[in-house]
Amino acid sequence: MNVLMLNPPFKGRFSRTSRSPAVTLGGTIYYPFWLAYATGVLEQNGFLVQLIDAPAQGLSVADVLARAKEMPAQLIVVDTSTPSIYHDVQVAAQLKECFSSSFITLVGTHPSALPEETLKLGEKVDAVAVGEYDYTIRDLALCLERGEDLRTVDGLVFREGDEIIVNKPRALIENVDELPMVSEVYKQHLNIRDYYFAAANYPMVMLITGRGCPYRCFFCVYPQTFHSRKYRPRSAVNVVDEFQWIVENLPEVREIGIEDDTFTVDQERTKEICRLILERGIKIKWYCNVRVSLELETMRWMRNAGCRLVTVGFESADQQSLNMMQKGITVEQIRQFVQDTRKAGLLVHGCFIIGNPGETAATMEKSLQMAKDLNCDTMQFFPLLVYPGTEAYQWAKENNYLASDKFSDWADEVGMYRSVLNIPGLPAEKIEAFCLRANREYYLRPRYVLMKLKQLILGPREIRRTLKGALTYFRRLPKSYRRH
Repeated sequence: MNVLMLNPPFKGRFSRTSRSPAVTLGGTIYYPFWLAYATGVLEQNGFLVQLIDAPAQGLSVADVLARAKEMPAQLIVVDTSTPSIYHDVQVAAQLKECFSSSFITLVGTHPSALPEETLKLGEKVDAVAVGEYDYTIRDLALCLERGEDLRTVDGLVFREGDEIIVNKPRALIENVDELPMVSEVYKQHLNIRDYYFAAANYPMVMLITGRGCPYRCFFCVYPQTFHSRKYRPRSAVNVVDEFQWIVENLPEVREIGIEDDTFTVDQERTKEICRLILERGIKIKWYCNVRVSLELETMRWMRNAGCRLVTVGFESADQQSLNMMQKGITVEQIRQFVQDTRKAGLLVHGCFIIGNPGETAATMEKSLQMAKDLNCDTMQFFPLLVYPGTEAYQWAKENNYLASDKFSDWADEVGMYRSVLNIPGLPAEKIEAFCLRANREYYLRPRYVLMKLKQLILGPREIRRTLKGALTYFRRLPKSYRRH
């Protein structure tokens, strides 16, 4: 049986797998790693799979339909996101019109949070897979191939006539070592030069070394809607095996991105991974997502093993806001973390969220000033983006802060994310304007420019990444932003 795994077109280079799906100022576009993992599982079970990433490949709906006709699929799996959900359902309907006998299933965080509501958006959609869907899609494919009862497929919500059937939840994958190497799927199905992360060396690949995140940040969508707050890591040996495979089979790759929500949950495991990388003599740069509780000793292990950059959520310089969003960190930890990264020789990509609980004009300025003081390699300011299924979304609804109940309003006309929160004293447009101003002020400071010039002199390998990122960023700035 043939299966089509599709990341559908939507407003240019829309990065659907990002934690905040959007077209970004920096040009970042993530790999469709969840689709790719599921593709690998299907292939392990003997299915013929076509993986199409339309945003990365610049494909239109017509292009997708033409490609799909080359290998007609009995099962079509369509990735989704909150800002694109209406369009995703429309694409699914067009696929159904062309392939009337195909079974159309939607996946992703949005339908996982709102499965029945999503099915009601379009009668052409047959089902939704809730949560991490690697084995749900495998079991669905086997069920369809054998003509068995769909009620046996855990994690599936499907349409049966006028009725919507909700199957029992899918158990979490406990042994994540048994999943395929996603980098092998990339090599077979994708062009790695289609993907880009502004803070990383190009070209790069993204992989997952552990699913779930035990921390309770109230805004983070993946742990709350997709793979839970239970941390399930791959073994150190399994992770390093994939590093070695990438070096040997994708020699053009200059950096590996570890896209776990928090790679360093278990710092002893992190050090073991680093030790194995060093023992095997694997030479490749990598980055990962961390928390400010990361210890200096672990940072030094990471740096020695090739880590060049860590991505971290600072979120706010106001302790009350940090507490209200359940971040579980302190302002003092933020400052100590940055000091320690400098001692360890790690670059930092920091993130601040604007529009948090307790946010005021004063706390916004406080966060901007802290960002300038920290003076990290790169910094990102973006609105609090609340997604269905998260505590942040529930908080916004209960307080009547949502400026719109249309999910298409989560992105603007070109696909960049928009604030949909009208907090007392801070309407959405004021939050967006501040984020634009903060980005401009951060990157155009003399202190920052001097830091980057020094970096280019002392670390010439960073020249290509810095120039490419800067050109992409300023080319995408809105014209109104450039005038201010």
